Amino acid sequence: MLRVRTERADDLAILKCNGRIVRGQEIVLESAVLEEQRARTILLDLTDVESLDAGGLTLLVSLHRWAETNDKHLKIVNPRPFVHEMLTRTHLDCVFDISTFDHALAVLGCECREAHAAGY
Repeated sequence: MLRVRTERADDLAILKCNGRIVRGQEIVLESAVLEEQRARTILLDLTDVESLDAGGLTLLVSLHRWAETNDKHLKIVNPRPFVHEMLTRTHLDCVFDISTFDHALAVLGCECREAHAAGY
């Protein structure tokens, strides 16, 4: 099961994913991202994502295309080693902007680290 919690700050949306991004669970993440019409930057926090399959990879690529088409920046933060390995093996690490959460916020100049650290 996949759960997504959203935190917003100005034009930034942080989507904290928990569970598995796998075929059959795509609609949960897809709906959460597509709801972020006002956000210019969307951080997908994958800290608590334990599994990612071909369906999940396909969804991430689709969301990346949607973000580019809609002049948004989609960034993946804190993927677990297994998830990062899946992105690397499929060469999607060259497509996605992947970093730690703190680095992403530092680059964005955002001061919402406390909200994330507190678990929202």
